[in-house]
Amino acid sequence: MSSIFEKKKFERDKFRKLRDGISLNQRKNVEKNVKLYVDSLVKENKITSYIAIYWPLKNEVDIRSLKEKKSLALPRCKDKKKLFFYPWDEKTLTKDFEGILSPNNSFSLSHEQISLIFVPCLSVDKNLIRLGYGGGYFDKLRRDENWRHVPCIGVLTSNCVSTIPLPRAEWDIPLSGFITEKEIFV
Repeated sequence: MSSIFEKKKFERDKFRKLRDGISLNQRKNVEKNVKLYVDSLVKENKITSYIAIYWPLKNEVDIRSLKEKKSLALPRCKDKKKLFFYPWDEKTLTKDFEGILSPNNSFSLSHEQISLIFVPCLSVDKNLIRLGYGGGYFDKLRRDENWRHVPCIGVLTSNCVSTIPLPRAEWDIPLSGFITEKEIFV
């Protein structure tokens, strides 16, 4: 395995299999820890605007229940690997460039309107390097220094936390932390 792309593909396949084997109960316990973390930030007045989450795909932890407590934003992927966040209101969601349900409002939110971003992870290591699906949307967004200042927390189950460093390309930007059913590493 010579290239970073081949190494990442190997790791993606490995962690996708691990993730697909987790129980609903484990995913629910991750969701509980996400809520505990958000509650702690609310108590400290650190959530002043939207929390950006994701629309869960197969076997990802579903944190959409945060909508009961806070104003949420969802990402919308556009061509050229551009990611925008839009308020999740009562309007019907439509599929974006990648086929994921998302808002299609007329205005997107700026980095100043987002207090926190939760991102799904296939894996993350203790250096906070995230392994996603390879689309590059989150890394491209976070290359912008303004967006890099918005805390970005990975969401996954503990069996997908890599005990060894994941392959890292020069464009991979470390997360601010991650949350599993066993730990809130932020």
